Amino acid sequence: MTMKNSLRILSIISVISLSGCAGWFGGDKSEYETATKQKPLEVPPGLSSPSSDDRYVVPEAKGTVSASDVSKTTAKPQLTALPPGQSGVLPAMGGDVRMERAGTQRWLVVKSTPEQLWPVLQDFWKAAGYELPVLKADVGVMETDWKENRAAIKQDAIRNLLGKLLDNLWTSPERDKFRTRLERSAEAGATEIYISHQGVEEVYTSDSKDRTTWQPRAPNPEREAEMLALLMTKLGTPQAVATTAVAGKTEERATLKQSADGISVLAVNDNFDRAWRRVGLALDRVGFKVEDRDRSKGIYFVKYADPEAVASKENKGLLDSLAFWRADEKTKEQPYRIRLAGETNVTQVVVENAEGKAEKSATAERILKLLQAELK
Repeated sequence: MTMKNSLRILSIISVISLSGCAGWFGGDKSEYETATKQKPLEVPPGLSSPSSDDRYVVPEAKGTVSASDVSKTTAKPQLTALPPGQSGVLPAMGGDVRMERAGTQRWLVVKSTPEQLWPVLQDFWKAAGYELPVLKADVGVMETDWKENRAAIKQDAIRNLLGKLLDNLWTSPERDKFRTRLERSAEAGATEIYISHQGVEEVYTSDSKDRTTWQPRAPNPEREAEMLALLMTKLGTPQAVATTAVAGKTEERATLKQSADGISVLAVNDNFDRAWRRVGLALDRVGFKVEDRDRSKGIYFVKYADPEAVASKENKGLLDSLAFWRADEKTKEQPYRIRLAGETNVTQVVVENAEGKAEKSATAERILKLLQAELK
């Protein structure tokens, strides 16, 4: 339990002790049990009486009031018909949704256009409790906000005692967010949907444990698979089928090597089309800022701030070097090109500078290592 949680608990206990709230610890009957009908509202001359019905009127109480008493005296709410042509439910797609997999990466192929799927995906994330601060329909990208991972809250004696009553006192040391990307498939009339996870965790920065900071966690492919399975069910796939679709074995799919002239090359064991999809998902997972992409030339245009290069220049500690998401005047993002060149069953990935020349720097190798970790 963190210091913030401890302070919250002490504050709430103090308030409870001073308030003497009879409703929590027993005492007189609740107010609703003794409620009676009041005189009608007196309306001043010249004003009309407000319209009302008996929908929310408290029945005459003789003793306790039961649910059946209320139902006898209140009007039934009326359902409002939807406009013509609107069913109120998402059309079932069923067999028109399938999951593709390569190593730990998964994505959906849906027989529908990106324009049709865009509002469906917005509804999906909002129903899951996420806001969408980033919505870029022109490039098919949406991002959720950061949300607490409540499952990461540690259980202890105090929380077991008060947790059910005061659950909001505890905050999670982990936050998650997701990026969704849509691309038109090479398959006629189909769209590919990619969901990538990013996570951070709160860690102490002092021995006295009075200061904390957020640092990145490794992307979690299982959280991505969980969301893809939920999305499949929303699109009409039976839950049992969606659960089976996310299962499978992993295998080594990418190796890093150096060419004779000292250029780092990542070899992906897939044809160009499949490698293009996987590299795009890897860039999303790692958190690169993808400015543009040109599939015909096999290029992703990205920006990247190398935290290790900055740390080595300024002798910063490891924790500072990991905090790549912080805006720092001295940590400036640089433009790079991630170029793919496909052969029959293997695609070569190299890093180029903004002018299109192959990078031989340590930064280029680090970029490829980050991609390899997601592609293998």
